[in-house]
Amino acid sequence: MGIKYLNRVADEQLKLRLEAFGAVQIKGPKWCGKTTTAQMQAKSVIKLQDPDTRSAYLETAKVKPSLLLKGKTPRLIDEWQVAPILWDAVRNAVDERQAKGQFILTGSTVIEDKEHEILHSGTGRISNMMMYPMSLFESKESTGSISLKELFDKKDYDIDGFVSELSVEDLIFAACRGGWPAAIASSMSMNAQLMIAKDYVDIICAEDISRIDGVKRNPSLARLIMRSYARNISTLAKKTKMLADVSAEMEQTSILTFNSYIEALERLFVIDDVEAWSPAIRSATVIRSGKKRNFIDPSIAVASLGLSPQTLELDLKTFGFIFENLCLRDLKIYSQPLGGHLSYYNDRYGLEADAVLHLDDGRYALIECKLGSKEIEEGALHLKEIVNLIEKKNKESAQIKLRLPDLLIVLTGGNIAYSRADGVKVIPIGCLRD
Repeated sequence: MGIKYLNRVADEQLKLRLEAFGAVQIKGPKWCGKTTTAQMQAKSVIKLQDPDTRSAYLETAKVKPSLLLKGKTPRLIDEWQVAPILWDAVRNAVDERQAKGQFILTGSTVIEDKEHEILHSGTGRISNMMMYPMSLFESKESTGSISLKELFDKKDYDIDGFVSELSVEDLIFAACRGGWPAAIASSMSMNAQLMIAKDYVDIICAEDISRIDGVKRNPSLARLIMRSYARNISTLAKKTKMLADVSAEMEQTSILTFNSYIEALERLFVIDDVEAWSPAIRSATVIRSGKKRNFIDPSIAVASLGLSPQTLELDLKTFGFIFENLCLRDLKIYSQPLGGHLSYYNDRYGLEADAVLHLDDGRYALIECKLGSKEIEEGALHLKEIVNLIEKKNKESAQIKLRLPDLLIVLTGGNIAYSRADGVKVIPIGCLRD
């Protein structure tokens, strides 16, 4: 009996893009469910990594790639990067057919155009759509009682009293297991579920990091770099610090070598750093501009460090950083229908917002991620102080005013949602949805 398909936020996004564009490329890490989601809407499929047909497909792609595009539409071309020439073939077919929703392309790596002689970007023909591992709502662990969209759209949206069903122990397990669809199956034991992320890291280090561009890389060094990244998850650690960490175990690792491994992990959608938000409310030398270290899924950090739910239950300080990674993953997913993207704010005076969620219409939210109830007050004060800085700057400036945040949110690992008197909304991550 097959595993029941769990609806994804990406489902509606894919449907909408197929209505608007001739083709859609679904990008994201391996094992996140791209192919399965695409198959739900595709009318025909060609899998370029199928060992029974791969050789024939590759030969056809060399001679006449348009033959591989024949079939009912939308036609899914799975792992298209195996034959990069298909990109230009798809683009050309879209131009010739003058019809929407012709192709779905899926891929687990970023392809460099110059590297593979891709002639055209696909702009206006092929829409790019990012897909992540499953959020807590998609895995049926968040109640979904609080909608991110409605938080933005309804000023009188009442969240008071909604309750999360997730304990801290549940959140720890969810972070260790990750959002990998293969791990989210009721018939699997908990130990089996935890093995998926471990195997993911093993394969990335032993195989994928070298396959992506044909550069032979050392699996042991790859594992050391991922472990150092995991040690610095949700921080602004500089590459030089992580390089020193790696060099303590593998001497003579250069910054050029370190950077090449990081770039490969980014192209594999393993590393997913968060950029800084630098509003004009302080001197540019005060606001930190480095990237916040982040994985596409918190389970990668757990597996890279060799941790378990049991060890994290005894080390909630470490889990606090992993919890933030989990929150950012879910925020990226839930905000996709709103055109959202994430940044963070941090300055040299210790003022911070773990996440700044920007929507494509200019609205934004300042968000702090706090695992325990004791930290909520600190998080709320940080958010209000940033608001005060913006208001002060707007009063002093005769130029264009900086927009005030539309939402102030403290995401927690607690159970009860409520609105504070100062306007800050305290929301358990186990209540949130898109």
